[in-house]
Amino acid sequence: MHYSRLILAAVLLFVLPCSPVAAEAAIGVAMEDFSYTDTSAEPTNQIAAHERRLQAFMAALRRDIGEGGRYRLVPSAEDGAAFKVIGGIQKTSTLVQWAKVAVIDIGAKRLVMDKLYSFRGDNDEAWERAEIFVSREIMAALAAPAPIALAVFDFELEDTTAASVGASAASDASHLAEATGAVREALGQSGRYRIVEVSREAATAGALRDCGGCEAAIAKALGADQALIGVVRRVSRTEYTLGFQLRDAGTGAVLVRGDSGLRLGADYSWKRGAVRLVSDRLIESQ
Repeated sequence: MHYSRLILAAVLLFVLPCSPVAAEAAIGVAMEDFSYTDTSAEPTNQIAAHERRLQAFMAALRRDIGEGGRYRLVPSAEDGAAFKVIGGIQKTSTLVQWAKVAVIDIGAKRLVMDKLYSFRGDNDEAWERAEIFVSREIMAALAAPAPIALAVFDFELEDTTAASVGASAASDASHLAEATGAVREALGQSGRYRIVEVSREAATAGALRDCGGCEAAIAKALGADQALIGVVRRVSRTEYTLGFQLRDAGTGAVLVRGDSGLRLGADYSWKRGAVRLVSDRLIESQ
């Protein structure tokens, strides 16, 4: 009896840390039945067969997503869903069908997946193959890391030509705004970042590039994880350089710096240069 208790205790010590109770709580996923549309104009009525295959497709999809315990299927966000999966299938010809699938991060209110797939055939085997592929794609989207909340502050101009007066200053401001907007769009579309709105009132008076990292505290107050500032340095009316700096909003530590070489072009080219620099040093390099 004494040895039996020792063996039981050893088994419990081995099993309990790996049990589902000790594991991280499963992530809720809401999945609506996909729609189905047949525009193939085939003479044979296949409504019953399509309904049966769609039901089998959805049952297998839910089974695959829930398998392993990482995710749990729930009816809606009110029931604890962190993600929502929606989609539809369209048959366009005898041998070609299309599947449109989207995965929505409910908390962040953003798409983490939005893809269109084609698959050949309209029999049980073709539908099974399509389900296996789609389930893998959805699982990959669900497992993708959450985007970093990023505050991108307005790009600033460092002008050594002392020529920004009157109409020229207004033009400079317009092109700086275009550069800022284009950079925010590129970072947001990368899927790695969630752009946090920055109001003019959130920034301190004066140049953020000279405030000793104060943008980090401002970004943190806005709910961002990181802060990015950018500078256009005008060397002459047709020459300029670009730079940006990325800080951790919590610690203020500089995470990434990027600087371009001398570029040729008028102020309307700032947008193109800024997007290229951020893409090269921040998006594609990581």
